[in-house]
Amino acid sequence: MRKRDWLFVITLILADQLSKLYISSTMQVSESIKVIENFFYITYARNTGAAWSIGQGMGFVFVGIAIAMSIGIVYYLYKHSDVKKLTRFTMLLIVAGGIGNAIDRIRFGYVIDFLDFYIFGYDFPIFNIADCCITIALFALILIMLTEKE
Repeated sequence: MRKRDWLFVITLILADQLSKLYISSTMQVSESIKVIENFFYITYARNTGAAWSIGQGMGFVFVGIAIAMSIGIVYYLYKHSDVKKLTRFTMLLIVAGGIGNAIDRIRFGYVIDFLDFYIFGYDFPIFNIADCCITIALFALILIMLTEKE
């Protein structure tokens, strides 16, 4: 992994952790602040599961998965310096997102979530910056798979 890769990952982890620190120190659990009515709210939530609260109470399993994947990706990037930019970007987002949420799980036993959207009337599950990293990586991975030539 390159120096700028580490800087990118550390910056994303810091953004995630600092935003969660701000939310947890200025809001009460379940408190909500309207940003854009019927669309976007800042809502403080604690999640012991994964996406959509799947796997409640299995936090340390998710920590293990995040650590294993991060180690595997970092190792891969050290061994393969010729990885395409979009693929490298995707892998780094996965590392940052996984570590960001793993820190919460290790420190608190849950993940701090606060980004709360209502999309076409659907109350989307509350998420955080680490989740954004993982979701963007997923879409980038799909893009890579759809556009990659065999």
